[in-house]
Amino acid sequence: MTVLDMPTTEALATDFVGEIVTPDHPAYDDQRRIWNGEIDRRPAVLARCQGARDVAAALRWARDHDLPVSVRGGGHGIAGHSLVDDGVVLDLSGMRGTVVDPTTRTVAAQGGALNAHVDREAQAFGLAMTSGYISHTGIAGLTLGGGIGHLMRKMGLAIDALRSCQVVTADGSIVRASETENPDLFWGLRGGGGNFGVVTDFTFELQPLGPVILAGLVAWPAEEAPTVLAFLRDFMADAPDEVGLMANLRLAPALPLFPESLHGRPIIGLVATYAGPVEEGERVLAPVRALGHPVLDTVAPKPYATHQKFLDPAVPHGRHYYWKSHRLGPLTDDVIQTICEHLATISSPLSTVPIFSFGGAMSRVSEDATAFPHRDASHDINIVASWLPEQAAEADRHRAWVRGFFDALAPHSRGVYVNFTSDDAQTRVQEAYSPVQWERLRTLKTAWDPDNVFRGNANIPPLG
Repeated sequence: MTVLDMPTTEALATDFVGEIVTPDHPAYDDQRRIWNGEIDRRPAVLARCQGARDVAAALRWARDHDLPVSVRGGGHGIAGHSLVDDGVVLDLSGMRGTVVDPTTRTVAAQGGALNAHVDREAQAFGLAMTSGYISHTGIAGLTLGGGIGHLMRKMGLAIDALRSCQVVTADGSIVRASETENPDLFWGLRGGGGNFGVVTDFTFELQPLGPVILAGLVAWPAEEAPTVLAFLRDFMADAPDEVGLMANLRLAPALPLFPESLHGRPIIGLVATYAGPVEEGERVLAPVRALGHPVLDTVAPKPYATHQKFLDPAVPHGRHYYWKSHRLGPLTDDVIQTICEHLATISSPLSTVPIFSFGGAMSRVSEDATAFPHRDASHDINIVASWLPEQAAEADRHRAWVRGFFDALAPHSRGVYVNFTSDDAQTRVQEAYSPVQWERLRTLKTAWDPDNVFRGNANIPPLG
C-alpha cells in the first residue's frame, strides 16, 4: 500500500492520544523492527497506544477501513505475527506500567510489559511468578500461549498465576475477564493465544521467592551428551518441585568461561534453577554438578532477577531466527540418539537447542481448567537456528538443519507449544490443543470474534 492509497488517519487522530506512525514518518523503519530480524513487513499504520481506549479506537478505525490488524506487545514472536503488511499494528509496546501490591501479593502489568519489568517490580518485595526464560520477552504473548519458565515446576505456568484481564474485543468493547467475569473468555485467554481480543492489562498472583536463589550453568563436551540427557530424564522424574533444569545444546562460544580447546565445538549444558533455600538447593543439585566431567560450573547464589537475564545474550534483538519445536514424553534412548546426532551437525555457532523440563506444579492443574494441553508431557524441545543479518546467503542451510532435526524427531512428537509455532503455525495450531479444547476454542472464537479479526496469530478459526 502506498501513502496515496492509505486512508487518512485524521478521524483516528481525533480519538487517539498515542502516536500514529505511517510510512512517511521519520521513525517508521525503527518502529517496525521487532526481535526477529528475519521479519521485514511494512504496516500501513503503527498505532502506538497509550491505553485500552487507544486500542479500541485504532481497532475500530481499522475495521471501518477494512484493514487487517496485528497486535504487538513485546514483539518477540518468532513468526512476526505482531506486524502486518498494509494493515494496522495495535502497538502496545509503550504500555509497560507494572505495579505490585505486596498486601495481596499481586502484580498488575500492562500489555506491553516485558518479563524484566515484572521480575524487577516483584522482586522488590521478594515475590515472583513464572515469567519465561528471556527477560526481553513480552509478558502478554508469553502468558496468552501458556507461559513456561524457570519457575513453572514450583509456581505453575504464567496462566496458572493469572487472576484477571482487561480485554479489548473484536467490536471495540472493553471488558474484564476472570473466573467470575466472562469466565468463558478467561478460559480461552489462558492458552488460546491472541485469538479472542487484545489484553491491555493483566493481574497475576505472586509467590515468595529470593531475592537470592541458587542457579547457574553446568556444561559438558558433546561426547557426554548421551549421559547428560539420560541423567536429565531420570533425575527430573522425581525431582522436587523447586528444581528447574533446562538442557541447552550448541557450539561453545569463544568466551573465557570455556576452555579454548572447546571453542566452536558442540557442548551440552544444564541451566539449573532452585526455587527454595540456597542451602537446600546445594544438596539437591549436587548430583547435577558431580555428573561426568563438566568443563564449566557457574551454579552459585545470585539474585533471581540476574538469573532471569542469564540467557539474554544468546538471543539478542536483530539477529535472524528460525525454529521448529516438539513436545516430548520422557527422553527415550532413541530420542537421545537423534538429538546427539543432530547436535553434531549444527550449522551455526549462534544456533541453540533448548530442552525444557516439565512436571511439578504445572502438571497438577487439570487439563480442562485452561486451554493449555499436554500437561503430563515431560519436555519441550525447541530447535533454534540463528545467523547474522549479513549472512543471508547461509539462511537456507540453517533452515534445512532445523527441518531435518525436526523431521527426525517427528515420530516422538506429542504436539507443540503454541508459542513455539513458527512458519508452521497455521498447519500445526490444532496440534497445540486436545480435541476437546480445540472444539471449545472454536466455539469461543465464534462467540467473541466471528469475523476472525484477530487472525494474525496461530489462528483458531471460528466455526463455519
